[in-house]
Amino acid sequence: MTITNKLICIVEDKNDLREGMNLMIEMTNGYELGGSYANAEEAMEKIPGIVPDAVLMDINLPGISGIRCVNALKTMFPKMLFLMCTAYEDNEKIFDSLKAGASGYILKTEGPSKIMQALDEMIAGGSPMSSSIARKVVASFGSMGEENVLIETLSDREKMVLNLLAKGLIGKEVADQLQISGGTVRKHVQNIYKKLQVNTRVEAVNLYLKR
Repeated sequence: MTITNKLICIVEDKNDLREGMNLMIEMTNGYELGGSYANAEEAMEKIPGIVPDAVLMDINLPGISGIRCVNALKTMFPKMLFLMCTAYEDNEKIFDSLKAGASGYILKTEGPSKIMQALDEMIAGGSPMSSSIARKVVASFGSMGEENVLIETLSDREKMVLNLLAKGLIGKEVADQLQISGGTVRKHVQNIYKKLQVNTRVEAVNLYLKR
């Protein structure tokens, strides 16, 4: 049986670091480099034509930020995985990244082997985080109920969609209200179900109202 390599793209503005990450992917069994970009604009243009399994994403990029890039690509490709590789530990960037759709968050200072371990873990279905990041997440969520924790994993647009659904609007009405297509609404709803671990609109709305 042929085992297909996982296709990985990299978005990093520092040339030496990007080249190092490229080499890291190319030298690791089971992975194949699909593309490597110095900014979010190029990534958003090229990645939809490649549709990689996962993306290693820097946050502080020139122009559009890595967080906005993740949000845009995750909306188009809900199954695409994103691992934030960054120097930032501040809470706002951590939570904005996770809300945008990132599955993991690792510090560049962890080094190449740790980044590859995190990528392996994410591909296997996990949510890897540097230990210092995980402690911040646990501390922030420690005083919140389970419903609030799940709701906070939604992006701002997903919260808007769920809020309108909770008010009784149907898909077409939600699309009209937010000036987006019906297909985009359906993608948001699929993401909401996945993040809230529910299967129906009623379950999602009930969880939202209980928060």
